[in-house]
Amino acid sequence: MFFNFLKPKVITKNSILDIEGVCVYVSHKNIKSIRLKVSPSYGKVTVSAPLFMSEKSIYDFIHSKLEWIKEHQLKFKHQKREVPQKYVNGEVHCYLGKKYELKIVENNNVPKVVLKENTIELHVRIFVKKEEKKALLQSWYREELKKIALEYIPDLEEVMNVSVSELCIKNMRTRWGTCNTRVRRIWLSTELAKKSIKSIEYVLIHEMVHLLERSHSKIFQAYMTKFLPNWRERKEELNK
Repeated sequence: MFFNFLKPKVITKNSILDIEGVCVYVSHKNIKSIRLKVSPSYGKVTVSAPLFMSEKSIYDFIHSKLEWIKEHQLKFKHQKREVPQKYVNGEVHCYLGKKYELKIVENNNVPKVVLKENTIELHVRIFVKKEEKKALLQSWYREELKKIALEYIPDLEEVMNVSVSELCIKNMRTRWGTCNTRVRRIWLSTELAKKSIKSIEYVLIHEMVHLLERSHSKIFQAYMTKFLPNWRERKEELNK
């Protein structure tokens, strides 16, 4: 015999919680563990919870993360915002930690990107729109980043005794990389192509360590120290 008063209260629909002045948007998904996200754009806090997680468990989880949430909201509030790029002559774009001046070369040849000593040349057709210039440069970033990462992965696999089944590059607004441990697939953010080789190496090692330890536990940190002793300094440099 079952008694209703013994069952934990379950949130059956999406809701908004106000916890000590922090507004949290809670949604329910078919996932195994609860997830927390603070948006870099506006500091919006969202929580994705398993379908049958109790209200008390969700509340306790958010409450335990309040200090972390507030710190990130404050950091995002004061950080400088990037000025939207126009993809015009003279504009500054980065590649592997170095600044380059953008040069637009209009012709009727096949569109391409040419990297020179101090410039990035976009060879495009006449009267092409900004969106097409952006797509061309983003595609080039993806290809270059993948080539660089694929040069590092075999040596890292041997040293770390892990195996990466697939490497993918995509646009990610809130992460430098992510790892699907089940299928051993690593994703890197296209934006990482703008960072230094040291930063790319750090992110690769970080994601590959997840193949040994899924969480960011002390075990994970110990692995990071083993394979990259100065990983904390590199992390700080990357996030600047």
